Amino acid sequence: MVESYLGEEFNLTGKNPSDEALKRWRKAVTLVKNHSRRFRHVADLDKRSIHQDRFTKIKENLRVTFLTVRAAMRFMDAGGTHPDNHKPKDAKVSDFRNNPDKLASMVQNYDMKTLLSLGGVDGIAKAVEVSIDEGVKSNDFSVRQETYGVNKYTEKPSKSFFMFVWEALHDLTLIILIVCALVSIGVGLATEGWPDGIYDGLGILLSILLVVTVTAVSDYKQSLQFKDLDKEKKKISCHVTRDGGRMKVSIYDLVVGDVVHLSIGDQVPADGIFISGYSLLIDESSLTGESHAVNIDNKKPFLLGGTKVQDGSAKMLVAAVGMRTEWGKLMETLSEEGENETPLQVKLNGVATIIGKIGLGFAVLTFLVLTVRFLIEKALRNEFSSWTSSDAMSMLDYFATAVTIIVVAVPEGLPLAVTLSLAFAMKKLMDDKALVRHLTACETMGSSTCICTDKTGTLTTNHMVVDKIWVSGKTKDVKEPSELSQDLSTTILECIFECTSAEVVKDKDGKTSILGSPTESAILEYGLLLGGDFSTIRGAIKVIKMEPFNSAKKKMSVIVCLPDGQIRAFCKGASEIVLGMCDKIVDVSGEVVSMSDEKAKLITDVIKTFADNALRTLCLAYSDVEDGFNMQKDIPKDSYVLLAVIGIKDPLRPGVKEAVETCSAAGITVRMVTGDNIHTARAIAKECGILTEGGLAIEGPEFRAKTTQEKSILAPRIQVMARSSPTDKLDLVKHLRGLSEVVAVTGDGTNDAPALHESDIGFAMGIAGTEVAKEQADVIVMDDDFATIVKVAKWGRAVYINIQKFVQFQLTVNIVALMINFVSACITGSAPLTAVQLLWVNLIMDTLGALALATEPPNDGLMARPPVKQSESFITKTMWRNILGQSVYQMAILFVLNFAGKTILNLQGPDATAVLNTFIFNTFVFLSTVVFQVIIVEFLGTFASTVPLNWELWLLSIALGSVGMPIAVILKCFPIKPVVHDGYEILSAGPESV
Repeated sequence: MVESYLGEEFNLTGKNPSDEALKRWRKAVTLVKNHSRRFRHVADLDKRSIHQDRFTKIKENLRVTFLTVRAAMRFMDAGGTHPDNHKPKDAKVSDFRNNPDKLASMVQNYDMKTLLSLGGVDGIAKAVEVSIDEGVKSNDFSVRQETYGVNKYTEKPSKSFFMFVWEALHDLTLIILIVCALVSIGVGLATEGWPDGIYDGLGILLSILLVVTVTAVSDYKQSLQFKDLDKEKKKISCHVTRDGGRMKVSIYDLVVGDVVHLSIGDQVPADGIFISGYSLLIDESSLTGESHAVNIDNKKPFLLGGTKVQDGSAKMLVAAVGMRTEWGKLMETLSEEGENETPLQVKLNGVATIIGKIGLGFAVLTFLVLTVRFLIEKALRNEFSSWTSSDAMSMLDYFATAVTIIVVAVPEGLPLAVTLSLAFAMKKLMDDKALVRHLTACETMGSSTCICTDKTGTLTTNHMVVDKIWVSGKTKDVKEPSELSQDLSTTILECIFECTSAEVVKDKDGKTSILGSPTESAILEYGLLLGGDFSTIRGAIKVIKMEPFNSAKKKMSVIVCLPDGQIRAFCKGASEIVLGMCDKIVDVSGEVVSMSDEKAKLITDVIKTFADNALRTLCLAYSDVEDGFNMQKDIPKDSYVLLAVIGIKDPLRPGVKEAVETCSAAGITVRMVTGDNIHTARAIAKECGILTEGGLAIEGPEFRAKTTQEKSILAPRIQVMARSSPTDKLDLVKHLRGLSEVVAVTGDGTNDAPALHESDIGFAMGIAGTEVAKEQADVIVMDDDFATIVKVAKWGRAVYINIQKFVQFQLTVNIVALMINFVSACITGSAPLTAVQLLWVNLIMDTLGALALATEPPNDGLMARPPVKQSESFITKTMWRNILGQSVYQMAILFVLNFAGKTILNLQGPDATAVLNTFIFNTFVFLSTVVFQVIIVEFLGTFASTVPLNWELWLLSIALGSVGMPIAVILKCFPIKPVVHDGYEILSAGPESV
């Protein structure tokens, strides 16, 4: 009903709304009591605009610098010269020692001549007193931070508690009431003296103080929650060499001189210089806006913090950190923008505006009725020309009552309750291993109809081990003793240890561990099990060129020079990809023979058998390169010798099957989207309950080949998509969203970023996920567990229901408070609820009510019903039935008491009116809540215009208030016709049915 009067400006898209849309709804919110508090948790568009201009200017300057440098490099290359051949300008290593500004300037200005004059990266290492092989020593850490700075950017200091008190005092209606209270005290002292003359005014001031204090405490605690969440969001790790070993550290602990290991998907954590690496491709668009990735090597060795590794791997020497990097300066700018508001916040701002206007109208009418009636009575008594201080106090009381009606009637707490509920949910979800990066994600997840999930690490444990291997024509369990010939065993070990991005390291105690992805670690572990020595083999073989694994190629290749001078290519990757590159095979006798169609079919059957047993399959292969290798050429793509087929076991996570069943009961379809082959994917999907009878399992290339219309028909039926590329995942998400699905997507790789961005809710994996994926995600699943995603869905639904409960409660109190004061003013000439009492009611509604209702944890019943469509009305017909039903009951009780209470309760004597009004106030609050009501009635009567009640009236207040519960049960007997949408019923039962 109320929502039907909202304009289009209050319909905000859930993800990435435009600044124009954000400005439109702000302009439409015309009635705001406290602007700074109401808009505290929304984006500061003015700051955003200023900062965006500054950001754009810095990026343009950087872009010009980069283009100039690249043009110079191309000019030198075209002239047949190389920067190495140019006379370097004079520079001494000693000039750069303990000189962080000079180091930072050299990197940011791409000063190649200075770098060369210092002796390249080795010279810089000498200047910062570090060994490239050993890395920074732990005992130098604090000294380096003092000398070169810390790797953190300047952040805006947090608000103190008193700032929240100050903001709460900016409420316009409270300011007016403070003025009224001060005037009341002044007039009261002049007429009634001390202390009787101060009670009315002091009562209002104390009530305002209580409201402000409770509000400030609530807001301050909420700000601390957001601060904790913000700290979690910024936790990024990287690999470094320190004390001669490789280890994982926070990027905020990096110091100048650190040797950082970079791989695909990493964010470059600071400014630095390229040491060594393979095929390093850097995306600098975050700094320069340039969409073309840049190759980094010894000719172009400078790396800037904040850029992303698009391909390849490398080691980098850190040369500048924190605020001495361009990224640090940009992050300082962007840290003050704030987060976009959620659709529900915007919608409830609109509802609050409409209800506030109605309340304002009632407040003005109440004041006019009371004033006109007072003037008429005064005229009838022929006292119109005679005015006393008592008359002034009466007029002041009328005005204070009218202003307080506005305080109660403008539901400022509605949009703020959404923030409170979301903040509470985000805090609890963090304890459940889900880091919500954007408020809107928690809200949207409650309406999700579909989850497109990865397999590896999300549905499975990601604790991989090699289980079976096919080699020399035989399938073997890895636990069986190896019977391989020495030559074949050596070749397999060379392939395993050279064609990898992982590393075998030893700690100070000599304990061996493997740093790398779970798949890489499993294969290296198998190599060690075969008796291989990682360091010895790596030390004897020289790597010429490497192509790291990525999800597009689904393979990794490397060209090496063996100790005997033979140039050899090794390849490892998806079984059917690598098998297609092979034309030879190692037979039973260990000899290399041609691969016939019969042998190819045999290997394909082996791969299928492994896959049907839910094993992930990879192939190892090699190819000898004759007549040397030209670095400008690609690594060979054919004529390989197949060495082995490896079957890797990755068990299903405990609880995944139950989580999938929960999703099914909740009307959420789970779809597996994986790079594994169709047989492995199908086996895992059946095991965890994703692939059901009638469901479709399809391969990415097959889906890719379909027409747009065919894809739209197939998309709802797809339960498994195997051998999918990131483009296939993105395409599936687009088609599902085109069918009005609310789609959640999981991703961990760099190439998953577009699908995460396109989805309604993007989930990145906290353990296996790259920084690029995390940056595009709305939620980071810190334990990589699918069951955690289901918890987010449950909390999303709880947020929705909790806000519905709060809205139902607040609207009921609003209607009753407005009507009882307005009608009473029209008929009797006085308002039974005074300013202090209405402030108390407002405190119950806006703060205590929100804390009680908006922070209720979810229950299992929430996941036993279909999701609510985002387009559906938030305030449902069932809620209106409950609001109106409860309002009618409460108004009936209060009107009877107001007009016939003295007779019914047999109240007599001079304090009969005071007792009756106190009883009305007490009953009204008991119809809503009980907390603290005894204190205000029994002990704060002088300030709250109440008198203590006898036990009979207390019991009657409680009894009349308690009748609200059976009334709610009776109201449920009046059915609301459900609306059917796309074959399912929406959640129309409202909050009371949960």
